[in-house]
Amino acid sequence: MTLQVTTIMLAVQDMELSKKFYVELGAKLGQDYPHFASFELTGGSGLGIYPVESAAADAGVSPEGSGFRGVSFHHIVDTTEQVDDTIAAAVAAGGAIVKPAAAARWGGYFGYIADPDGYLWKIASAA
Repeated sequence: MTLQVTTIMLAVQDMELSKKFYVELGAKLGQDYPHFASFELTGGSGLGIYPVESAAADAGVSPEGSGFRGVSFHHIVDTTEQVDDTIAAAVAAGGAIVKPAAAARWGGYFGYIADPDGYLWKIASAA
């Protein structure tokens, strides 16, 4: 077996706000239902969103819980300018800066944003 991530599913509080956020960042909206939406991402992977209660029911777990989810998504770009532009676009689309972009000890440049539901995205460049 070869392990591959083909789709990431996120449980969200507000379907419309999350759809707007991801579409404004360039995801292509595919299926669009009241309790599910899917997006095509660059590179062939997909993203799905469900209301929190629906996602929890699907997995057979409680919808309650908060704080750091133990996961972050990383979007790697070529330049520091693209890092800044991507973070600005995310904020304009309804995201929030969690950690402002800055030079890293390892020589790169990165910052963190959160989507409307608090999922963390690291925006980074190696330069």
